Amino acid sequence: MTSIPKRVPIPRKGIDYRGKIVLAPMVRSGELPSRLIALQYGADLVWGPETVDRSMIGTTRRVNESLSTIDFTRLPSHGSKNPSEGQRESLIYRLHPEREGRKLIFQMGTSDPERAVQAARIVAADVAGIDVNAGCPKPFSTSGGMGAALLQTPEKLCSILEALVKEIVPEFEIGISVKIRLLETPEMTAALVRQLCATGITGLTIHCRTTPMRPREAAIREQLRMIADICRENGVACLMNGDVTDRTQAEALIKEFGVDGAMIATAAETNSSCFRAEGVLPWKEVTEQYIKTAMEVENRFGNTKYLLGHLIPGKVAAYKAVCGSRNYEQVCQALQLEHLQEQAREADIKLNLTAETMQGGRRGRKNKSALAAGGNPGKSRALEVESKKSLSERGSQAQAQAQAQVPLTV
Repeated sequence: MTSIPKRVPIPRKGIDYRGKIVLAPMVRSGELPSRLIALQYGADLVWGPETVDRSMIGTTRRVNESLSTIDFTRLPSHGSKNPSEGQRESLIYRLHPEREGRKLIFQMGTSDPERAVQAARIVAADVAGIDVNAGCPKPFSTSGGMGAALLQTPEKLCSILEALVKEIVPEFEIGISVKIRLLETPEMTAALVRQLCATGITGLTIHCRTTPMRPREAAIREQLRMIADICRENGVACLMNGDVTDRTQAEALIKEFGVDGAMIATAAETNSSCFRAEGVLPWKEVTEQYIKTAMEVENRFGNTKYLLGHLIPGKVAAYKAVCGSRNYEQVCQALQLEHLQEQAREADIKLNLTAETMQGGRRGRKNKSALAAGGNPGKSRALEVESKKSLSERGSQAQAQAQAQVPLTV
């Protein structure tokens, strides 16, 4: 008689990660328009960019009726605290409940159980799951004891997950998951995975690299089957991450290594249609759809421009023109998207990006989601540097990551 596999119960409003091919959490590259277009092209779930617990605590949840979004905003930490004195609130996190709400996983950077619960409680009613980042190797995360630093303090990581399972799951009926990296030896990785599975989580994602490894180094998959087996024994869904290029490859890897699902990261930056079962679409079609989506949700232009630097091949003539653009209208002109010009002008007015308002320097609304996670979205340094180089000179994705000073995937 065949035994029924053990499964941790999926909360009523939660998501079972089994059989899913998903968008990985990426700082700057995981903002709302990127998530929406990934879902449009077939992603089963989307992870938002890592957002630090402290940045969410103290935010105000607002329903943005004009965009049909939910915005989490706060006043800047410096200067006056009085909104009447003209300070504009910073946007920390924006989500679209109708288009992504039940497929969105909120990834959190944290190093403290109480703060983790406090931050999760703010957003839990609007997402399908809470994921703890225990894999980001960048200093902005590890210096605060978050990210990959948690791999060296498994007791703390487990206490965070246990607190979230205890406090968030009963109240909001969604699942808790964690994303980790490989440890120094298979034995150490196995021991950690067993500890994590015992906390009550419903999902575990393994990034198939160790903490010191960079994206240019090939993912290590030898331990995948062992990790998947441990998760299965404990009823926890296991997803893999690392060098997954498209849905076809993801399905093959799932079958080969016995994992339950797969994440796609950098390949989704380059062409969001990688989630399609039919294969990727031409970059022009994907880029146009991304621009339309970005304008629809009034995405901060600096973030849009950054993503366009990945979507547009560096050798095409329009690449340099887009790199030099300062608003949506100029982008549409550079890409000869005349039919989007009116929409672009309207978006620029709303974002304060018209020629009149931009005299004397860059102005406009800032989106602080990446800043909240430790990046600096106000400066498109990576794209500015990249715009001066050809595709061959740009080199590996890891070099672009270093120039941007933010992680591509967490």
